[in-house]
Amino acid sequence: MQVTALEWLITIAVILGLFVFDFYAHVRTPHEPTFRESGFWSAVYIGLALAFGGLVAWKWGSTYAGEYYAGFVTEKALSVDNLFVFLIIMSTFAVPRIYQQKVLLIGIVIALVMRGLFIGVGAAAISAFSWVFYLFGLFLIYTAVKLMRESGHEVEVEEKRDSRIVALTKRILPTTDEYDGDKLVTRIDGRRVVTPLLLALLAIGFADLLFALDSIPAIYGLTEQPYLVFTANAFALMGLRQLYFLIGGLLDRLVYLSYGLAAILAFIGVKLVLHALHENTLPFVNGGEHVAVPEISTPVSLSVILTILVVATIASLIRTRTRVGR
Repeated sequence: MQVTALEWLITIAVILGLFVFDFYAHVRTPHEPTFRESGFWSAVYIGLALAFGGLVAWKWGSTYAGEYYAGFVTEKALSVDNLFVFLIIMSTFAVPRIYQQKVLLIGIVIALVMRGLFIGVGAAAISAFSWVFYLFGLFLIYTAVKLMRESGHEVEVEEKRDSRIVALTKRILPTTDEYDGDKLVTRIDGRRVVTPLLLALLAIGFADLLFALDSIPAIYGLTEQPYLVFTANAFALMGLRQLYFLIGGLLDRLVYLSYGLAAILAFIGVKLVLHALHENTLPFVNGGEHVAVPEISTPVSLSVILTILVVATIASLIRTRTRVGR
């Protein structure tokens, strides 16, 4: 897949333009989005993501389009899990609803920047060392096991993490427990202090860093093209703010989402290990020769990911409806 420098620049410019538009059109004036507003713009951004896949198919072929769609679906699913953590952070810091949009958008931009750096590092590592796929695969399997163990205890895990971030920040910077509108820094008695809004943003930024550690190896298990990895991540993050307000009330009902995501990460981890064996160059594995193992195709990967998500969602809704019925 050949992507010119001009195509990279145009893509990045368009994505940044969409984030700038989002800020000035919806976030600059603090308000709580309505259900209609959130639903409309969520649909717009998902539509743009699907249309971009069509552009990839027209420009580079259906194989790369399939890789993009598989990556986008996976990153979008992981983003929904991110929303649950964001909800915990907003609750922990008691961020007023009208200011949550600003924190989310800035946090999402930070996430995109960090993922861009990870994508560059991952691409360089893959091109230089094929055995990196072993590391990615084993790390995803480990992450899947960890996610399964933490399922049902997400609130406790995130609150402990947030308390450590607050304690560290208070040691370094003067802080206040009072909000001053949507300001990140304010003045009290002529002294600059950090507001809880900035603390919440730091917590979201740190969470984004951890999410990037999981999501980048996962998508490299579906495509080795940095351009597709970057655009799938960018389009998955776009509209995440609107999705937060759209399905915030439903997040508590997705009780099996963590199990579904763990299954997806484990599946991609196994796929990466199989790919590493197929491309093996390590001298202590099969004498440095390629290992004849089956490889999982992109259509199969996309089908498995979608099936897991549908089953996890339906099972969650049935479970919570039964619980409410009691």
